[in-house]
Amino acid sequence: MTTLYVDGDACPVRDEVYRVADRLSLPVFVVANGSRPIRPPGRPNVTMITVEAGADVADDWIADRVTKADVCITSDIPLASRCLAKGGRALSPNGKIWTPDNIGNALAGREVGRYLREMGLNTGGPASLTKQDRSHFLSALDTLVRAAQKA
Repeated sequence: MTTLYVDGDACPVRDEVYRVADRLSLPVFVVANGSRPIRPPGRPNVTMITVEAGADVADDWIADRVTKADVCITSDIPLASRCLAKGGRALSPNGKIWTPDNIGNALAGREVGRYLREMGLNTGGPASLTKQDRSHFLSALDTLVRAAQKA
């Protein structure tokens, strides 16, 4: 069975994930470290997991459990890479489907951005999601879930 894993600390598309999971009867794990409490959605297929505080603790929890039948929703490029390495699927909140062909460039770009920030340059933050981004996300999530279910 396909399971959806949500990197929950800063996920702006949780409601969209819940709607898709409800429609397809999929289990969802929303994993967060509790630094920003997330209100449980009150859905029987959604489990809230609060891990201890610390760098990558939530990522480790997800990466340890994801399988080739699963989809991870995350803005965290290294977590997406870890999920892909285990044969799972990964999707960003703006609808970007991560693949083995595009994750390497994304990891490199992330390192360049980190280096520029260390030099004191402002690289800006992520853009706010638009309605079009949310629509693109829903379409991409549906595509990935169907592919995962066939695997």
